[in-house]
Amino acid sequence: MWRQWIPFWTPGASPHAGDVDLLFTGLLLISLCITGLLFLLLLSFAIRYRAGSAADRSDRIRKTWRWEVGWTAATFVAFLVLFGWAASLYLDLYDTPKHALPIYIVAKQWMWKAQHPGGQREINELHIPVNRPVRLIMASQDVIHSFFIPAFRLKHDVVPGRYQDLWFEPTKLGVFQLLCAEFCGTDHSRMSGRIVVLEAADYEQWLSHQDVTGTLAAEGARLFRDLGCGGCHGAGSAVRSPPLAGLYGKPVSLQDGTVAVADERYIRDAIVLPRAQVAAGYAPVMPSFAGKIGEDDLVRLIAYIKSLAEETRPGR
Repeated sequence: MWRQWIPFWTPGASPHAGDVDLLFTGLLLISLCITGLLFLLLLSFAIRYRAGSAADRSDRIRKTWRWEVGWTAATFVAFLVLFGWAASLYLDLYDTPKHALPIYIVAKQWMWKAQHPGGQREINELHIPVNRPVRLIMASQDVIHSFFIPAFRLKHDVVPGRYQDLWFEPTKLGVFQLLCAEFCGTDHSRMSGRIVVLEAADYEQWLSHQDVTGTLAAEGARLFRDLGCGGCHGAGSAVRSPPLAGLYGKPVSLQDGTVAVADERYIRDAIVLPRAQVAAGYAPVMPSFAGKIGEDDLVRLIAYIKSLAEETRPGR
């Protein structure tokens, strides 16, 4: 309720928006109090000890550290509280719910491309259901971009060569602005779009009315065959390679003795940087596909491999 009394303040449209608003307000108030006190002390000392004043200037050698220590400790504790508050909010923003709806975002000069699990595609628009967590798996095709939804108080850089995760839950119906908050070239200012939040039934209806050539997993399966991946990873292959059935989400032992989780990042790196994390017990014979397939195709391949998660690995 307090936000409606602040001029020009627009309420957020996600659960995190209120926490971000409170954090920003707390930081602003503490900064204003500290700045106001500093200016008040400076002004009072300037007036009291101005040239020609009758202020007592004796005992200039005597001093105490109590004021310095007290002032420094008080401001340190105040900002430490803000830091802890912000860190807690940051960690919560990256603790993605397991039932979140996954949507892939590929940023490129100068557009946002969204791909839904069912194969629906959008450019500079993203349709999502209200009151349902949405997980964005984001990648950049060229330079650094920044996915920014002011109404949700969310912003995340999208860096080339790696996946970025972001989740949110829209709480209001409507159309909200999507921006790029990182200068990405001559048409950076035109890299904008819309977030369209619909009722669950309307969202399902929107999905059913889109032209698709198959789900992301089905498109990935076709690409898997076209690239000849089945020659090594297919059933009955003569090449000894890590099995893909049941791989996603499972721990993978590596040759260097460490363990990695086979999430989207790991699978992407296994395709474009296969020698970076070699699975234990396997020779590093996987060729690199860096520069041969784009981020859009990587999304399809990963969706296909994820669809194999429920299959049983050979020998189990």
